Amino acid sequence: MERDEESSGPMMEVCTNGGGEETSNRRPIISGEPLDIEAYATLYKGRTKIMRLLFIASHCGGNQTMQLEALRMAYDEIKKGENTQLFRDVVNRINGRLGDKYNMDSAWCESVDRRAEQKKGRLENELSSYRTNLIKESIRMGHNDFGDFYYACGLLNEAFKNYVRTRDYCTTAKHIIHMCMNAILVSIEMGQFTHVSSYVNKAEQNHETLDPIVAAKLRCASGLAHLELKKYKLAARKFLDVSPELGNSYNEVIAPQDVATYGGLCALASFDRSELKAKVIDNINFRDFLELVPEVRELINDFYSSRYASCLEYLGSLRANLLLDIHLHDHVDTLYDQIRKKALIQYTLPFVSVDLSRMADAFKTSVSGLEKELEALITDNQIQARIDSHNKILYARHADQRNATFQKVLQMGNEFDRDVRSMMLRANLLKHEYHARAGRNH
Repeated sequence: MERDEESSGPMMEVCTNGGGEETSNRRPIISGEPLDIEAYATLYKGRTKIMRLLFIASHCGGNQTMQLEALRMAYDEIKKGENTQLFRDVVNRINGRLGDKYNMDSAWCESVDRRAEQKKGRLENELSSYRTNLIKESIRMGHNDFGDFYYACGLLNEAFKNYVRTRDYCTTAKHIIHMCMNAILVSIEMGQFTHVSSYVNKAEQNHETLDPIVAAKLRCASGLAHLELKKYKLAARKFLDVSPELGNSYNEVIAPQDVATYGGLCALASFDRSELKAKVIDNINFRDFLELVPEVRELINDFYSSRYASCLEYLGSLRANLLLDIHLHDHVDTLYDQIRKKALIQYTLPFVSVDLSRMADAFKTSVSGLEKELEALITDNQIQARIDSHNKILYARHADQRNATFQKVLQMGNEFDRDVRSMMLRANLLKHEYHARAGRNH
């Protein structure tokens, strides 16, 4: 392999893992064991806990043990609330497979429905009284109570309508923020992420009254909205800006572990090398989140350090569990594809030539498969190179520095000639007092 005559320094030797750093003393790669559903469920509360469990039950790939465990926990959690329709759905999905203890409890359903009907009547009477007396704050609270009631019963559209109706009766910035947070919560549950973005923006208009925890919650919600719209760079920025003060305060929507996972993967897929260093690795606040998910922290460090075999192994181990995440599952393939492409590009940048066999080993693929990936990147102009298919070598296509320098000199010469001609013309005009005579003629 010949070194490019215009390149400076010796040609680098390509190493299997893309870096050359010894990895034998590093922490072992995660094993990719099945998700610990019980530990996972403890990260959340309320409706999202139930919906995440039901999502796992629907997407665990025929693993009946995992499915029944998720359904059992969902059944127990639902019985702590007032959503009888969701309870009936879960009982139908269990279909008697968990024994008599997890069969239909008609008495509980009737009791909850009866209490709900009584509570609805009471709330209607109270709201009617408030409207008659034109008590603005009481009307706001009345609609808010109705929103809470419908949310608990699982009637999300009605809950959203009532939360939004409080807007006309808000008298302080805190009231507006409270309304926005409720609207955001329900919108996330309904999957209406355009509403999420709208109410995040509305809440952030009152930034002077936002406390750090509410600001962190809004960044999480905005990050989820951008993630849903596949705006991964914007999503990464939002998650990376979340303050560690968030803690577990927003676990009705998101856990701090999710902030690390969503933010880390979106950053890997969309940031360049310098951004990854400055905004992720050197981000002290985000480091606190990454400590909660060591696998994500390690794969980010591996990617930045060009240890691609290790990075890809981490990603492979995480994949099965990420596909069980209610917000991330639709994006796993896209994110992984973008991360892999960035790794391929980053691998080739320092080298004049690359042995495709070694590179294929680093990326756990065949040489023919690697050639196809590189061809696509070359065609898309993301890698400036050409492939020697016979010898299985990738050659960088560097710009002709000699020709570029000549063109630059020629351009500077033309500019100098133009400037000199302009100065001579100006000097002659001044010498013959052209402007003065023209003025006198007028």
